[in-house]
Amino acid sequence: MNARYRYLDILTIGFVVVLLVSNLIGPKICQIGPLLVSGAQLLFPVAYICGDIFTEVYGYAASRRAIWMGFFGMGLLALMGQVAVALPPAPGWHNQQAFATVFGLVPRFAIASLVAYWAGEFTNSYTLAKLKILTGGRLLWTRTIGSTIAGQFVDTVVVLLIAFWGVESGPKILIMIASSYGFKVVYETLATPLTYFIVSRLKSAEGIDTFDRGTNFSPFAF
Repeated sequence: MNARYRYLDILTIGFVVVLLVSNLIGPKICQIGPLLVSGAQLLFPVAYICGDIFTEVYGYAASRRAIWMGFFGMGLLALMGQVAVALPPAPGWHNQQAFATVFGLVPRFAIASLVAYWAGEFTNSYTLAKLKILTGGRLLWTRTIGSTIAGQFVDTVVVLLIAFWGVESGPKILIMIASSYGFKVVYETLATPLTYFIVSRLKSAEGIDTFDRGTNFSPFAF
């Protein structure tokens, strides 16, 4: 597939980089006005915008390929972070605690992040592909926003339930879900004009506008 297109590999690499950087900056909690958000929330929605672009331009199969590459990249980062933290530091190296803070993800949170990403991204791409057929390729905003509403809901609910169930109270988890979900949806909605611009340029440059009619939507069909 990628041999036919000029920009697909570049976009895929950028997508994976966004995911990895999001995981690295995730532990930082930032205050933006009255909102408390993870550093990852400032960048992670870009991954969903990329997912929209993959599916809209290149089709669900290209999006599936990118999602799996991102999944394995995130998994490798989490695994090697644990290994590096567990190895004893050299006697003259005094940054073990700082290193562990950044890379020492609690296994429960690492699993939550991976499962939520996988489920949310595939929901996002599937929704957009189906809406594109339903709308006949018109009204792109209905697909980008509609897929965001579906994908980010799955992602947010899954990650927070796995990460905090039994640790925080039910009402607090619901508040966390609502605030995080709202932030992500607004973020991606505001980015709709940029998505329109990139999609238009890519369709013109690549000479393609894929409709997923007859596509096997199984996440495991390679």
